[in-house]
Amino acid sequence: MTSSIVPYPDGPLIVRGDFELLTPDGETIDPGRGTIALCRCGKSAAKPFCDGTHKAIKFHAEAGRETPVPRT
Repeated sequence: MTSSIVPYPDGPLIVRGDFELLTPDGETIDPGRGTIALCRCGKSAAKPFCDGTHKAIKFHAEAGRETPVPRT
């Protein structure tokens, strides 16, 4: 199975498919489903998941990439 990550305009990152979500310490976070919304605004009370706070604070971010792709 493949996975996809889609940045929604002024909203979260939607992750679908086969993925593993980890804490900074490497602990597994059980998302409880195959599609999740990850917070991009930084204000969610349910981090790393989106709780809709971006709407209340009028978070603004384009869906497309605003900076060049990093070189490896």
